[in-house]
Amino acid sequence: MDSAKILTLPESPSAPLSIRAKALIFRDPRSLSLLDHVERVARSDATVLITGETGTGKELIARHIHMVSGRRGPFVAVNCGAFSESLIDAELFGHESGAFTGASQARAGWFEAANGGTLFLDEIGDLPLPLQVKLLRVLQERQVVRLGSRRGIALEVRLIAATNIDLVRAVEAQHFRADLYYRLSVAAVKLPALHERRADILPLAQHFIGAYCNRLGLASATISVDARDALLAYRWPGNIRELENVIHYALIVCRNGEIAVSDLNFLPLPSVSPPHVPAPEPAATPSPPPATTADRLSTLYRELLKEAAPGLFELAEDTLIRTAYEHCRQNQVHTAKVLGVTRNTLRTLLKRHGLLGDPKSDDTIGTADDARRPEPGLRDESHLAWQ
Repeated sequence: MDSAKILTLPESPSAPLSIRAKALIFRDPRSLSLLDHVERVARSDATVLITGETGTGKELIARHIHMVSGRRGPFVAVNCGAFSESLIDAELFGHESGAFTGASQARAGWFEAANGGTLFLDEIGDLPLPLQVKLLRVLQERQVVRLGSRRGIALEVRLIAATNIDLVRAVEAQHFRADLYYRLSVAAVKLPALHERRADILPLAQHFIGAYCNRLGLASATISVDARDALLAYRWPGNIRELENVIHYALIVCRNGEIAVSDLNFLPLPSVSPPHVPAPEPAATPSPPPATTADRLSTLYRELLKEAAPGLFELAEDTLIRTAYEHCRQNQVHTAKVLGVTRNTLRTLLKRHGLLGDPKSDDTIGTADDARRPEPGLRDESHLAWQ
């Protein structure tokens, strides 16, 4: 491996093998640009918010910021999701003796423990809303008040927070305070996923091979060409942490000191294959307005005109009058109202199409039913029709 920059966690024999990313290499152009940004941010005292998927190395970046900053105090890392809501207040801010059941003596919180140095709060998005208020006050006043006390303790601590959730959406959903979000993200660092910086994959794999060969008592190991191609093509949903696990397992099962494709134990998760990116939907075209009566009639007439139906005008009028008259149960008042014509006009049309009993009679007002049964809601004015 060449002189690519590498960050690693401090060795700890008691630490679990793969609970977090333990190495971060900067060879990919995107990684090199990230490193430059991180080191410029580190030289200030600004609060930093690190975002990125699980296993991308957020704690490694936080430790590097602390180291580059030159702060003489300790680096203290706290996982906000590791404590119950009832305990995290006392863990972060400390408590006095008797502050709650079981508090037999006073105890400093993590803020005091990091005084003069850097406090790294991982999974800040899991912090309950009441604690977010208290954290905001600590950042504003630069002092902490222990649980059960009224006295503030001055602090000189740089805060670095990290999360793998979208805090902007959390703010919109009212799960995270907007004022705290703005206070934390004075300097923002966005870590790309491992598949977005592919030039770092093989150097990281070589680093983990060296680390685990020592633990497993192996002289050395290499990666076959096919295995290299598979490592580069894989999506790495678990990022650096998953790469470490894959290399660790491969070294256990490989033969003759060479890692083959069959030795790579990729997790069978839905996210292993490249995630399905739905094709962009075409721009939503506004739904056409409902067809008007004129539109519907126009469509029908166009079809009839194409068919060259004979006597179309007479047919259309006859069909309309007959259908309306039948629909209104031969009630002239109702039929005239439905068609929007006068009673006189309707009677003329009914005579023309042979729908009155005596088409030559001018004094026929309507059927007997018409005279006896006016339409509901309509005033029977048939006796006034010819006055």
